[in-house]
Amino acid sequence: MTDVIVLNGGSSSGKSGIARCLQAALPDPWLALGTDTLVDAMPASMQASDAGIEFAPDGQVIVGPEFRTLEAAWIEGVAAMARAGARVIVDEVFLGGADSQKRWQKALGELRVLWVGVRCDSAVAAGRELARGDRTIGMAASQADVVHRGVVYDLEVDTAHTEAMECARTIAAHVG
Repeated sequence: MTDVIVLNGGSSSGKSGIARCLQAALPDPWLALGTDTLVDAMPASMQASDAGIEFAPDGQVIVGPEFRTLEAAWIEGVAAMARAGARVIVDEVFLGGADSQKRWQKALGELRVLWVGVRCDSAVAAGRELARGDRTIGMAASQADVVHRGVVYDLEVDTAHTEAMECARTIAAHVG
């Protein structure tokens, strides 16, 4: 049985929509937690500090040591929830590509994980970003490819050509 589904993709690639569709499509209850959950839980001062997380005007995301400390604790907490019996869908943005995946692999250890790459053409993601109105313009384009560098997946979906529910059904078919 799969314990954790990790959805990795750039901003506005469709991960959150897929996570909601997975919750509807899978027979058992799954928690959906994402990097936005972590950022939203942090004090506002973390977004105004070199030590925290900075969203640059060009869309780049820069993380500092205080952010990394809280992120490490959060990752361990998500892993602990899965070990305690919660099935978890993680909506992530691997800014560090393979290095980001390694941090999750270390924390998730023996848990059964389905690694899913959520790809989306940068122009399509940029259009979604603009329509959302809650993201720094340029973030989607800057993350579209870099988040997948060196990352190994069990499965990949492409939201530029496939609706979220269809992507969720494809993923659900691989959940044991």
